Amino acid sequence: MAKKQQTPPTKRPAIVVSKPQTVAASSDAANSSFISKYAQPLILAGIALLTYLIYKGSLDNQFTNWDDLGYVLTNPLIKDSSIEGLKRLFNLDSLVMGNYHPLTIVTYWYEYSKHGLEPEIYHVHSLMFHILCTFTVFGFTRVLTRNTITAAVAALLFAVHPMRVESVTWIAGRKDLLYGMFYMLACTTHILFIRNQAGKKYLWFAATIILFALSLFCKSVGVTLPVVLLLIDYYENRKLSIMLLLEKIPLFALSVTFGLISIHAQKDVGALGTLDVSFKAYERLALGCYALCTYLWKIVAPVGLTNFYPYPLKVNDALPAVFYVYPLLAGGLIFVLIKYLRHNRLVVLGVSFFIINLLLLLQFMPVGGAIMSDRYTYIPYVGLFLLVGRLVAWLIEEKKQAATLVLGVTVAVSLLYGYMTNERNKDWYDSISLWNDAIEKNPESPIGYFYLGQDYYTRFETSLTQQDRQRNGDSAFYYFTKSVERKPDYTSPIICIGEYQRSIGRIDEAKATYLSALKIDDDLESAYLGLGVVYSIKQQYDSAGPAFRKALSLKEYFPEGHSNYANFLEITGRSDSALIEYAYSISQNPDAYIPYMNRARIYQKQDKTDLAIKDFSRASTLKPDNPEPYYMLAICYAKQGNKSQALQQVEESRKRGYPNIDPSFVQSLR
Repeated sequence: MAKKQQTPPTKRPAIVVSKPQTVAASSDAANSSFISKYAQPLILAGIALLTYLIYKGSLDNQFTNWDDLGYVLTNPLIKDSSIEGLKRLFNLDSLVMGNYHPLTIVTYWYEYSKHGLEPEIYHVHSLMFHILCTFTVFGFTRVLTRNTITAAVAALLFAVHPMRVESVTWIAGRKDLLYGMFYMLACTTHILFIRNQAGKKYLWFAATIILFALSLFCKSVGVTLPVVLLLIDYYENRKLSIMLLLEKIPLFALSVTFGLISIHAQKDVGALGTLDVSFKAYERLALGCYALCTYLWKIVAPVGLTNFYPYPLKVNDALPAVFYVYPLLAGGLIFVLIKYLRHNRLVVLGVSFFIINLLLLLQFMPVGGAIMSDRYTYIPYVGLFLLVGRLVAWLIEEKKQAATLVLGVTVAVSLLYGYMTNERNKDWYDSISLWNDAIEKNPESPIGYFYLGQDYYTRFETSLTQQDRQRNGDSAFYYFTKSVERKPDYTSPIICIGEYQRSIGRIDEAKATYLSALKIDDDLESAYLGLGVVYSIKQQYDSAGPAFRKALSLKEYFPEGHSNYANFLEITGRSDSALIEYAYSISQNPDAYIPYMNRARIYQKQDKTDLAIKDFSRASTLKPDNPEPYYMLAICYAKQGNKSQALQQVEESRKRGYPNIDPSFVQSLR
């Protein structure tokens, strides 16, 4: 049905699309000279190729220590390759990093079962999903506006914009790609439902519900879809009626259900709060409006991008005055939209699509420690790209004398964004490059220093030479200290300082550090675990046992806790109980090296040589450059009388520089 004329023709905004059918007939016919029946697949192929070339460098990127640990590296849910393990992903208690998004985890489960922890595979698949999502953006805008140029420009900008990098290059950002793909498909099938009057009409309706559910199973932020579909109804000039509202009931029911699941999950991990400070209601409003305005200007000038945007520091318990300007700016933009552009249904749809999809992410109710994130714009920006695409199409179609210039500017901007995206990918190469960039952008935030310290501490623990161990340990301690200097009550780096002190033998200092952390928060499982280890080293076993048990009581998923408690049980003569704890640890993290080594040693002492060989072999695959498991395998094979296999394992350990090879043992094998 054609829409009613709302304003005199002389005052009509330039990019009005009040009669989609008419636009379709005129625009595609006017461009028939260069838009053939093969144009759309060729456009999509070109965008896909360009996107691949822009992101090709990111395929060499590594895992980072920012949520990639929880989603992949130490996620026990993806490491059970059985059908039962797959089913378990959909249990409501199978939360990952405080989120219920089982379909996203299924993709990691598949990748791990087929390829293990090879980062390139995860990056390839994420890029593939981004390209597929770009296709769905093209399809949505093409179906909505019936204009190929609009769809091509919107999809191109969506594909190459630098604000996409966090969702695409960050392995843990996969959920944005997946939910976005199903979300845009659901928007498209809803348009087809509206326009189809034949018997297939309600098949499109069913498809919309199914696609919406799939989107929610990937990321619950998709709960906004029913409201967006009402906007599409408005654009399509559907009359508000009981039937229109009734058809949205199943969609709103899904939204409410997944919204409640999400709130419960976030509360379980304590995410409904900020790292640095609490904010009053009017301060939250100011922060939300600041984020909204920042997202708006970054779509034009995507500079200063970082993976972590910290909350501003309060001075005398008050936000800096400049933040109270942003509610005025946001209010002014909404006023202009309502007063001057409300008759342009496409503008209303595009801007409202952007705002509605951002609304839950604008930190009016702070979640986590960041005021905004690049990934939050992944789907919201579609609304604005739609408007840019329609403007470009209008200029090309109606201002033919400027068509070449418009096309040139569009291509130039896209290539510039592509270059910026390619450069931004480099910041995500690994944890060190990522957090160095974060520190450079926000030198007063403690977060970057903490995560950078964590990465150096991991390198310290796995160093094969004393020189590397010293260098990485010093770096870890330096960055942990820098983090605490910026936030003295930040317990995570305090505990890590205790871990470092304990690792280099400064036991009493480590104990004091753990106790200082517990003075800030007496429910820190890592602090109790550290105390348990310290008491064990000092042979204060009566204190060590309760500390370990307290740590395990505070955290259900705690593989390192079970592993260290098993060590304690072993040194206090309870080997069978230790084996049970090692089994718990391994079941929670099958990729942990130490539990396999320590359990194998117990099996060795108990003359369970076959079981020892199995665990030492697993340890050697987890750390193939570490010589110790190979030498231990040599001892086990020698005990079985398999001298040739034992000699082979001795040689493997020798290649890797094992310092304690016994010449008499080797001689006995010859």
